Amino acid sequence: MPGIEPERFSRLLPPEEGGRESAVLILFGPAAAPSQPLTPDSQVGEEHVVLVERSHDMRSHPAQIAFPGGARDLDDPDLVATALREAQEETGLDPSGVEVLSEMPSLFLPPSRFVVTPVLGWWQHPSPLSVRDPAEVHDVISVPVSHLLDPEHRFTVTHPSGFVGPAFDLDDLLLWGFTAGLLSRVLEFGGLDRAWDASIERPIPDRYLQGERS
Repeated sequence: MPGIEPERFSRLLPPEEGGRESAVLILFGPAAAPSQPLTPDSQVGEEHVVLVERSHDMRSHPAQIAFPGGARDLDDPDLVATALREAQEETGLDPSGVEVLSEMPSLFLPPSRFVVTPVLGWWQHPSPLSVRDPAEVHDVISVPVSHLLDPEHRFTVTHPSGFVGPAFDLDDLLLWGFTAGLLSRVLEFGGLDRAWDASIERPIPDRYLQGERS
């Protein structure tokens, strides 16, 4: 999605100095390879997006749903390489099967001081996915885009801190926060978004608040 002004993507823009470089992979494509379980409403041939459920024992943001990704290593030549490497380490994804479409504007996460670059990709050749490090990832999930676009699965979530933002109901899971906001923008700018009732508010379940620092 080249040409999108950073201000339209997020109000949390990177500072001129400081912050740790990182990247996430927003991967769209066909359903995962046969060894990867699909969500209940998946259909063969339907477009999906790959997400991970963070380990339930992590000190920060346990059990949250996120895009594969993480901090840039010294050996990473660029942030695209960071996103692909992290996705491979977390899900077993074969990077050679991914067509990188674009790097989106970098966003800033003040609590962690991460400067996050979203990398948009298309899964040309799906490969098997699985949890590689249970200490970091509890599960790898492939979610149909049609599920994300269904207005019945969308609402506004409220956090005790005062945070209010878009969220997606993934059956027994909740997608909210940075990932939900970013995904909402991608669907909107991609011309896929459907009208949904943002006035419907639900509090974040307690299980997603355990171990939070922010």
